[in-house]
Amino acid sequence: MEKLKINKTIIVFALLFLAVVVLVVRSEGTYGETCISDSEMQFRILDDISAEESLAMIQARSGEPDFVILDVRTQEEYESGYIEGAINLDYYSETFRNDLGELDKEGSYLIYCRTGRRTAESLKIMRELGFAEVYNMSGGITDWNTKGYPVVE
Repeated sequence: MEKLKINKTIIVFALLFLAVVVLVVRSEGTYGETCISDSEMQFRILDDISAEESLAMIQARSGEPDFVILDVRTQEEYESGYIEGAINLDYYSETFRNDLGELDKEGSYLIYCRTGRRTAESLKIMRELGFAEVYNMSGGITDWNTKGYPVVE
C-alpha cells in the first residue's frame, strides 16, 4: 500500500513538472527563446511618445550621428516651422517610400507630422522596410507648438 502512495506521488510531481515545462515553453518559445515574428525582430522599437518625451529625447541624443528627426510634412508645412535638425521627407511625394528606403535602417528615428496621421502610415512603411528603432511624436508639431517648444522658421 505504501509503495502505491509513493508511485502516485511520483506521478503527481511528474505531471506538475511537465505542466510547468509546457507553460514555460509556450510563453518563451523553444529552449528559452522569446517567440517573436520576423517582422517584430526587424522592427525592434516602435513607440508613441509625447511632445515632452520627444523634447527630452532630442536634448539627450543631440549630436548622436545615428539619431534622426524626421518631418514627414509637405515642404510648405516644413518651411512654416520645423524642429531644429529635422530633415524633411514629404509623405505625399511619389518618391516617399524610396526616399525612406535610402535612410539607414539601423539608425534611430523620431518622426512627426502635423497631427500624427501621416506618421502612423509612415511607421507601417518603415516596418515593411526593416527599420530598427522609430519613435512617433504623438500629436505632431501641433502638440509641440501648443507646448511652446522651439521651432525654426
